[in-house]
Amino acid sequence: MNIKFYTILFLVFIVSIDIKAGNPDRQGQAGASELLMNPWGRSAGLHSMSTSSVMGVEAMRINIAGLSRIKKLEIGLSNNRLFSGTGMNLNSLAIASKVGKSGAFGVEFASLDFGQIPVTTVGQPAGTGGSFSPSFFQLGLGYSFTYANKISVGALFRAISESIPSVSAFGYSIDAGVQYVTGPKENFKLGISLRNIGSPMVFGGEGLSTKRANPDPAGGVIYELTYDARAASFELPSMLNIGVSYDYYVGEEDFIRGVANFTSNSFSRDQAGVGIEFSFRNTVVIRGAYKKDLGSSDVNNIYTGFAGGASFEVPINSSKSNNLGIDYAYRATNPFKGTHNFTLRFAF
Repeated sequence: MNIKFYTILFLVFIVSIDIKAGNPDRQGQAGASELLMNPWGRSAGLHSMSTSSVMGVEAMRINIAGLSRIKKLEIGLSNNRLFSGTGMNLNSLAIASKVGKSGAFGVEFASLDFGQIPVTTVGQPAGTGGSFSPSFFQLGLGYSFTYANKISVGALFRAISESIPSVSAFGYSIDAGVQYVTGPKENFKLGISLRNIGSPMVFGGEGLSTKRANPDPAGGVIYELTYDARAASFELPSMLNIGVSYDYYVGEEDFIRGVANFTSNSFSRDQAGVGIEFSFRNTVVIRGAYKKDLGSSDVNNIYTGFAGGASFEVPINSSKSNNLGIDYAYRATNPFKGTHNFTLRFAF
């Protein structure tokens, strides 16, 4: 078992060498930043630093290896009020199901809602009276497998679509992750995840074309030509997460979990942070975290500082084998007035 564990660590380390770590000079050069948004309340309350301990449907957003640590079936529905005051929302629906005794397959759909944006033109800068709404959505398909209840590995394929009227872009990304659990009560956990590795994206469509007068009209006839503008391609915001956690039990069910995480961003500064959770009888969980950018730069990541939240597990049958989970999280943002996460989970 130890040989397998160290082999996986070595392979992940070799892959991570090829990723250019936190580089402030590249900040803002990546696109599809919605891939960095976390709609799930439990992990959002820890600033998305639960690389080692995340499980169930939200593992498809943090570390796909934790997907297989479900009972039989889990369904998650979330609403994320992004950057309060902007009117933006991130909505997500995910389903995960056991495949065999140790595997699990999951599907996650996420959609970014910008609200209605007024249509303006060069001739009507105050607006034409119409409006439009960009369509940004993602569809992820993931699989995870657990060996001897100690080592979990997983991979996820995600399709990404961004569009406004007459202009669109499409791409794909791949996530991979590993989790290792040990201790008398699975106290110690280690997680490594590699996220958003995929194809460059580029916008195209009729919306990038423009009409200009023919510079050399034949026979004195004036007419217009249509010119297509070529948009530059952009990379996806790839990252490497390394996290650890330890559970200190104060009873048979109550425990305090300490979490630490390091994030290596390819297109912004690296980040590190710590968090803590208190679980009472597997019914009430209170959590908080602090994350900070490393190094110096004039541009900061929007999610730094404090985050916190709570979860409630409500049995929905007499045997307590089926539960309804209610999660809330708040994350401080700079600028804006913070982000609120609301999640409902059904575990069977």
